[in-house]
Amino acid sequence: MKVLSRSKSFFIVANLCRHDYNKGMIFFLVITFLFFAGSIIGWGIELIFRKFFSKNNPQHKWINPGFLTGPYIPLYGFSLVILFLLTFIDVSFINNTYLQKAVLFALMALCITIFEYIAGMIFIIGMKIKLWDYSKNWGNIRGIICPQFSFYWWILSATYYFFIHPKILEWLFWFTNHIEFSFVVGFFYGVFTIDICYSLRIMARIRHFASENQIIIHLGELQQQIHLKNEENKEKIHFWLTMKTEQLPLHENLHQILNKISK
Repeated sequence: MKVLSRSKSFFIVANLCRHDYNKGMIFFLVITFLFFAGSIIGWGIELIFRKFFSKNNPQHKWINPGFLTGPYIPLYGFSLVILFLLTFIDVSFINNTYLQKAVLFALMALCITIFEYIAGMIFIIGMKIKLWDYSKNWGNIRGIICPQFSFYWWILSATYYFFIHPKILEWLFWFTNHIEFSFVVGFFYGVFTIDICYSLRIMARIRHFASENQIIIHLGELQQQIHLKNEENKEKIHFWLTMKTEQLPLHENLHQILNKISK
């Protein structure tokens, strides 16, 4: 597999900027494109993982991952941007080529793990919501990060470097030469903004309940609770609107979670 060198990658990005007088705008388009692609690709990865490998889904059902409604997970969007920027780090001071790559991938995994921890803590402290739970995994820190998933980030970093990064540079060339594609990216961000506003309203209700009862709500457990209640009441199972239920309001589902915690 041919991998672009750091110097050649930098040359390509520099050429991208040279094609337009406003270099800042080109860089902005590059970052928005990467966030767009990473959020969607990450959603697909999480969808497959939760269907076939997650211990929290013993029935192996299709579950819409994340706290947003649409097919995107911002954590992966930010992670792809981080990986892209870290690719330009110079590790040439290490003589062994294989060791260079191992150190670079370890640095990528470390940075994403730190970002994952910060994002998880923001939701726990600010929203009283735990988006994911690694508390049963060895070596976890507050159930937000753990060595196992940091190792997965290491593998994903290597996969990105060898298989995705060279293609992304080609996509960026194509993107700058087909500006009409910006409509698709713009449409994504329009829907994404509406989705955030809708989801944050639901999160605010969950936060209010959690603050009153001095608990942290595990989002996956709440989604599973709503899913089971919809099945019991023979309601329509909503893949996209995971918090939607016809007979049992969100507040009642939250009380079910509270009763389970109390027991």
